[in-house]
Amino acid sequence: MRKLLVLALVGLAAQLVDGSLGMAYGLTSSTLLLLAGVAPAAASASVHLAEIGTTLAAGVSHWRFGNVDWRVVGRIALPGAIGAFAGATFLSSISTEAAAPWMAAILFTLGAYLLVRFSRPLRATRAAGRLRSRFLAPLGLVAGFVDATGGGGWGPVATPALLVSGRMEPRKVIGSVDTSEFVVAGAASVGFLIGLGSEGFLLPIVGALLVGGLIAAPIAAWLVRIVPAQLLGAVIGGVIVLTNARTLLSAGGVSGSAPVVVYALLGVAWVVAIVLAVRALRRTRRARATVEAALATGSAPAGGPAAPAEPEEFAKSGESAEPAVPAASGESAEAAVPAASGESAEAAESRKLAAAVEG
Repeated sequence: MRKLLVLALVGLAAQLVDGSLGMAYGLTSSTLLLLAGVAPAAASASVHLAEIGTTLAAGVSHWRFGNVDWRVVGRIALPGAIGAFAGATFLSSISTEAAAPWMAAILFTLGAYLLVRFSRPLRATRAAGRLRSRFLAPLGLVAGFVDATGGGGWGPVATPALLVSGRMEPRKVIGSVDTSEFVVAGAASVGFLIGLGSEGFLLPIVGALLVGGLIAAPIAAWLVRIVPAQLLGAVIGGVIVLTNARTLLSAGGVSGSAPVVVYALLGVAWVVAIVLAVRALRRTRRARATVEAALATGSAPAGGPAAPAEPEEFAKSGESAEPAVPAASGESAEAAVPAASGESAEAAESRKLAAAVEG
């Protein structure tokens, strides 16, 4: 009973992280199940079965908060389902001894990516135009395959790619990725059911993870608006790296004092990433405070950044309307009026904020 309670808390924490970052439910849950000695295929199968319920709850919650772009969901979910089914079939066909280091390597790589990704300033600008199917379809296919074979990976692959494109609001990236994962988790579960049979699913673990995730889903959809993703991503990335390093060192036959040295180096890298994430977060907040103060007084400083578009300013409908940002009285007509090239005032001002943060 105590073990199931711990797993429920794991599911709750993992869903809070996933709903706030758009990633890491599968990574966190699978990592802890592997650490507890669960076979890789059974761990991934159980996590994906639990995700059917948690992602459904998360999708509904994100939809109610206006965080979902259904056009993106429709173009990324089906390729993701195909990739997840193929990945589940592949993982079911290989032995536990071969699957453990493979799965740990994927999780370790994704954890390291999270460390690097969130230790730097997050993108503040948004590009013009829509995301096309020729970008979304291959992305979904790759993310789905990695997700099933690694026990997690849909969010760490899909979310950063959509964020880097700069064509969606961060909250809609997270909401759309979480919503589309419902289809991906279902396809992966079907693949594991065919490859492993019903005995491949550890139902008590599934139930515990599901209960924790269902409790956290609506809270996470609300937290996505206020939680500092910069810091949370760096913290979770370090946890995933350290826990999967153990499996990789064991598979490589590394013994003696070498593992201690490796853990120490990874620990130092983790601390550095957290420090950099905190610094980047503070710089972003200082730049935003400067902009808000300048607008409040009605005169922006010369060469200073203008106000960024806050998430609350965007429309709640499927396609968000770009809000008009009032120009300060000291701002030039060139900055206040869209240029002849078609650039909007909001895009120009977002670029100024990015320059202030990166500067």
